[in-house]
Amino acid sequence: MRLLILGGTAQASALAARIAERDDLSGVLSLAGRTQNPAAARLPMRVGGFGGAEGLRAWIAAERIDAVIDATHPFAAQISGNAAQACEAANMPLLIFTRPPWARQDGDRWIEVDAIEQAVPTLGEAPRRVFLTHGRLQLAAFASAPQHRYLVRAIERPEGIEALARHRLILARGPFNREDEAALMRDERIDIVVSKNSGGEATYAKIEAARSLGLTVVMVRRPASPAVAQTHSLDFALAWIEAHRAAP
Repeated sequence: MRLLILGGTAQASALAARIAERDDLSGVLSLAGRTQNPAAARLPMRVGGFGGAEGLRAWIAAERIDAVIDATHPFAAQISGNAAQACEAANMPLLIFTRPPWARQDGDRWIEVDAIEQAVPTLGEAPRRVFLTHGRLQLAAFASAPQHRYLVRAIERPEGIEALARHRLILARGPFNREDEAALMRDERIDIVVSKNSGGEATYAKIEAARSLGLTVVMVRRPASPAVAQTHSLDFALAWIEAHRAAP
């Protein structure tokens, strides 16, 4: 059985490692290419786009793929949509394997919005010190609020960060711990945090730190997922693969 894993997450890496242990499964791990130095994988990798839904449909046919697992970032709406369209057209089994979103806890002070652009007005008119932790994309939206001072954290230097007149950039990759996150927020005198609801443990410490300091978090909700099978469990993903094997 030959699988395509649309990756870029810890879930994708964990699934790829399990598949690599099997003699009866083979697969390709596909990355979008937004990170210049991706972590090594135990499956063959391809990097870059497919050319939309039609390009993906043609690729899975040419590569004789039997099933697709979408283990991309929860906010990678475009590739997830393309995967759903391509698999429907090819009558191909598709599973979304993603981490669960964070849930509001006692003490959390969240302002939930549907898009980064909606986060900007929640910062208010008075100058504030803002911790942007939503990744390296969509920073330009905050250029419309130049009165704030932005602390930006990303894995790689974001394109367009120069649009933020007052900013400081930290290049770092999680996991982070709560104590260090709280110390960073105190040292930088952060007033408010902006985050996507990515879920997972690697960056949850910032949410815990904000809670402990009584800071507001502007939380961007996830985009809607395609109406296909979905799981948060590696064991379920492996069982799903078994269930979609062709009969011998």
